[in-house]
Amino acid sequence: MDLTTAALVGISHGTASPDGQAAVQRLIDAVAASVEDSAAVRLGHVDVQQPDVAATLASLPPAMPAVVVPLLLSAGYHVHVDLRREIDAVQHRTVRLAAALGPDDRLAEVLRRRLAEAGAAPDDLVVLAVAGSSDARAVDDCRDMGERLGAVLGTQVTVGFLSAAEPRLADAIAQVRAAGGTRRVVAASYLLAPGYFQDLAAAAGADLVTEPLLTPDDAPNELVEVVLDRFAEATTEAAAEASDSAQGA
Repeated sequence: MDLTTAALVGISHGTASPDGQAAVQRLIDAVAASVEDSAAVRLGHVDVQQPDVAATLASLPPAMPAVVVPLLLSAGYHVHVDLRREIDAVQHRTVRLAAALGPDDRLAEVLRRRLAEAGAAPDDLVVLAVAGSSDARAVDDCRDMGERLGAVLGTQVTVGFLSAAEPRLADAIAQVRAAGGTRRVVAASYLLAPGYFQDLAAAAGADLVTEPLLTPDDAPNELVEVVLDRFAEATTEAAAEASDSAQGA
């Protein structure tokens, strides 16, 4: 599978939030500015927005190979089912599915910076606010990120889910507050961009809530690097598989 000239196709969840749309667009623009062929970078969506996956791939030059990079923080249903189904349906084009963005230590650094920007103090109690998933692999990814953030902060971080998994964010905040006395509870938003889930996180009862990883005004370099690395990893894996296949022929 030759992906040396592949397009980088970032696929986000999609959102109705104008701020969320602008934030994700800012990320893909920063990615495009970091590659040699910016015309081979595309943005599509698995839900809510257009263009969808099929239309995004169809916008590429005929037969140009592509790597789909999920602009998703964990590998749940959208990655393992939705994106895989879309890619398997593609004809006359080589398409490779890369890994999700998280977990990754660089995302923990962005979370740490968002906490500092929000005015979090060293003795605040931190709850990682995540979207949640019915896929156990995605839940494990989010718990992994909680541990990574805890390692960066030097303190325990509790994970709270906004849907599908337990504990729910509001319950996690209440439990941490009950055990923490007079200390503030801060919700560190492990969400990619503003939108519905960020609004839910803001209403879950924390004393302080951070901005998501992306904002309309800020696409952190760490996130750009992760996207580029996921693309590079997929092309490297494809080349290794092609080499192994040739040697076995």
